Amino acid sequence: MRALPFAVLLILATVLPALAGPFEDAVGKFANDEFSDTEEAVDTLATSANPLAFTIVSALQDGRLMADADSKKIYVTQTDGKIIDALTGAAVASLPDSAAAVRLNNKLRRHVEAALGSLTLQSPDPAKRVQAAQSVFKTHDETMLPAIDSALQKETSKSAKLAFTEARAAILLFKQDATDAEKLEAIATIKARGDQEALALLTGLTGDQPPAIAKAAAGATAAIQSNLALWSNVQNAWYGLSLGSVLLLAAIGLAITFGVMGVINMAHGEMVMIGAYVTFVVQQTIRSNFPGLFDYALIIAVPSAFIVAGAIGILIERSIIRFLYGRPLETLLATWGLSLVLQQAVRTMFGPTNQEVANPSWMSGAFEIGQITITYNRLWILCFTLAVFAILLAMLRYTSLGLEMRAVTQNRRMAASMGIATSRVDALTFGLGSGIAGIAGVALSQIDNVSPNLGQSYIIDSFMVVVFGGVGNLWGTLVGAFTLGIANKFLEPVAGAVLGKIAILVLIILFIQKRPRGLFALKGRAVEA
Repeated sequence: MRALPFAVLLILATVLPALAGPFEDAVGKFANDEFSDTEEAVDTLATSANPLAFTIVSALQDGRLMADADSKKIYVTQTDGKIIDALTGAAVASLPDSAAAVRLNNKLRRHVEAALGSLTLQSPDPAKRVQAAQSVFKTHDETMLPAIDSALQKETSKSAKLAFTEARAAILLFKQDATDAEKLEAIATIKARGDQEALALLTGLTGDQPPAIAKAAAGATAAIQSNLALWSNVQNAWYGLSLGSVLLLAAIGLAITFGVMGVINMAHGEMVMIGAYVTFVVQQTIRSNFPGLFDYALIIAVPSAFIVAGAIGILIERSIIRFLYGRPLETLLATWGLSLVLQQAVRTMFGPTNQEVANPSWMSGAFEIGQITITYNRLWILCFTLAVFAILLAMLRYTSLGLEMRAVTQNRRMAASMGIATSRVDALTFGLGSGIAGIAGVALSQIDNVSPNLGQSYIIDSFMVVVFGGVGNLWGTLVGAFTLGIANKFLEPVAGAVLGKIAILVLIILFIQKRPRGLFALKGRAVEA
């Protein structure tokens, strides 16, 4: 390695102590136990580029900055209990006996808060800089303007630069000596932001503004309110799609069972509940024995829930339902009693309280599009529901079981005369419908409480979806689920949750009076007879 030239060494020897000097002097002032010295030290640290400045000032705010009056050394007690030298950052075994916390008063606390905001604006992490700028936007503290201007000049991140620009606009909007041109530019910037915080900022302006400023603020307020109303409708539509996907998952199995067999299965909700508890058991088993596979627990739970719920469904059909065909009232009462038995069995095995089913990392969190927030778990459930629907359609269209199910649905007697074992089709259909209800429980475990009453929350809505869409028609179930989901979410803000559901029920009753077979009625000789 080549040696550095003497001139370079001389420059470094001159410059480095000069850079370190103000920081060392500022840290040393904390040992003087004078409020004025502490204030000067905080102001110096706020403008320093030393990486320890934020640690020292935040420790001062929390009462973790310790000063030794004898040695004049300053220490930071970190949140994990470790101790470091504030000047060098080196670890220290223990605090001297004479060390005491640096004192603060109310005036100093305000100084410390401002300094922390300024230091956060200089953080190497762009996300922290954006967060600090958002905080300044809300408070629009004039004292932060120099720090914002300084940070804005050095900023390279596009998102952070926008956040700094908005924070600067918020400050200038309320700054007494800002020019009209600056305020008009600030209003335009805040209007472009267009969210609730921007609206609150504009409506918080005093009434003594110049006419041009007042007119611009009123126009920006109206534009933001119109924009927010539009985004509110988009958000309601998203919530409706999310609810519709849940209803579709819960109802699609019921549509198959009801369409092929004509059985009103009041225990269908308990199949959903069983799927949710299978998810809980799978997740607990993996958490205890294979913690590294926890993120895959939900994927493993899907086939597990389908098999368990499907097997229970076949058992129910073979042991109870097949003796009650053609007797709808007895079938309804029997399946209702069965639902109570299944609920009590789950209470006995798992207890009456809710069970925790955690979200995997890939289903946690949310992201924003415009002014709406979309959670990953709801988005994945929507995609999962559409995938299940597509697979089921393909199965009904391209498999021999699907062909037999469609034949039995349209004309059971003719299908039997053609050699189709209708009793076998009934059992497999009931098992398929129950299995789909089981994987609906897997999805619902991510957004609802896993409890013995889980299925009861969706059984009535599922029947409404099936009747509204058309019994046994999958496309009708899809349209019915999303229609009812969106209608619910648009009615709830106006009428409330309870009255909204009542209104939906009344509308469905009126609709059925006109179209008794639903939106998409099945066609077939037996059906039409």
